[in-house]
This record gives sequence, structure tokens and C-alpha cells, in this order.
Amino acid sequence: MSGTETGTATTRGALAGQTVVVVGGSAGMGLETARQVRADGGEVVLVARDADRLKRAADELNPRSTAVFDAFDTGRLERFLGELPGQVDHVLVTAGSPTYTPLDELDLTDAARDFGGRIAMMLAVARAGRRKVRAGGTLLFIGGTGGRRPAPGMAVAGALTAALPALTADLALEVAPVRVNLIAAGFVDTPLSAALLGDRLEARREELRKKLPIGRVVTATDVAALALHIMANDALTGATYDIDGGQQLVAH
Repeated sequence: MSGTETGTATTRGALAGQTVVVVGGSAGMGLETARQVRADGGEVVLVARDADRLKRAADELNPRSTAVFDAFDTGRLERFLGELPGQVDHVLVTAGSPTYTPLDELDLTDAARDFGGRIAMMLAVARAGRRKVRAGGTLLFIGGTGGRRPAPGMAVAGALTAALPALTADLALEVAPVRVNLIAAGFVDTPLSAALLGDRLEARREELRKKLPIGRVVTATDVAALALHIMANDALTGATYDIDGGQQLVAH
């Protein structure tokens, strides 16, 4: 085994006996990550704002506990994490959705909430996590790659795409030895993508199958597998990990 004294093994079962808090754990990437944590022998704590979806997830996964609230309520989020019994090993935050709105149609109150809310969410998790997460555990956030190419309607998304990696690196220094990392995803085939695209979903899937170097669409299973690797590999901190199937390498 190479790496630090605690090692960097990422073999199956690396999360056995560990507890992962999944904020946004009732659907999509959060739910699939929770499934993989459970399959790996770990425990999960699930947080979501939709009570019905959370109950379905809990019936499937038998979590250690659940909580229903909106993660944009940062005071509630910070209190929740701080009041968890004992320490946990990792916190994954998938809450939030991208905003693609032309400037003339942009509601500035919504824009401020989308941008400032995501930043505040990360800060709240970091402040609570530095005391609640064990040394060597990780705070893991989900961002995106779409805003790296300027385009009409991408002002808020582009600003967040630039800001989140910088915030991740700064927090990794401030909350060490707790680790902080960011997953930057391209298009991922999830219920959220289906809701955003509506009847254009299948056309987008087919377009990506033809254009992406990997020849298929990235799924929540792919993102979850990366999340588990980052949790298990204790040499990783302060970094942004792209997962887009090569989407950034080809013309839109």
C-alpha cells in the first residue's frame, strides 16, 4: 500500500463501517451515491426537501436517520450537521440546480439566491463539518462544467462554475485535516435533467451518444463511483474532478 500512514486504498469495502451524510439524497446523483455507500458496507444519513421522495429512499436504503428541509436554509443545515450524534466520516452535498436564464428574463432575487445560496451552503457545511467530520474524512460538493463556455443565459451558471473550485481550495486549507473536494459534472442523465429538458431529453441523449468520446451518456452511477473514490482516497483534497465523458473536448 502506498500513500500516507492511513493509506489510499479504494478497493470495494473501503467505506465499510463509515457514515456518509448525503444532502440531496432522495434522487439522482445523491440517491445513487447513497446506494453505492450502502453496497460498500457504509451507513448513510439522508437529507432532502421532498418528504415523499425521501421516504421512498429511506424504505430502500434503511438509513441511520433522515431529515426533511431545504439545504438553502443554511442555518438549519448548519444546526442539523452540528447536532448529529458523534462524528461522521463524509458529507456529500448535491442540493441545488443550474440556472440557464437570459439576462433580460433574469429575476435578480432568484439570481442572488442561486449564486449566494450555493456559496453560503458550502460555507455552512464547512463550518459545521470541521467539528463533525473526522480527520481525513471529506466534504464533497457537486458543481458543473457547463458554465466554462460563455454563452447567453449562462451568467449565473458561469459565475458559479468559476467560483466553486476556488472556494473548494480555500476551504480545504481552512478546515484541514478534514478534506474538501468538488465534482464538476457535465450532462448527467438524472430526473433533474429530464425535468429541465422535457421532451428534448431523448434528442440530447442521442446527440451526446454520437459526439462524446466515450460513446455514451454519463449517468448518476458514474458520478457516484467517483464520489466513493474521493471519499475513500485520503490523499485527495482541495481539488475539482471533472466528469463529463469528454463533453468539454467537443463542440457543442
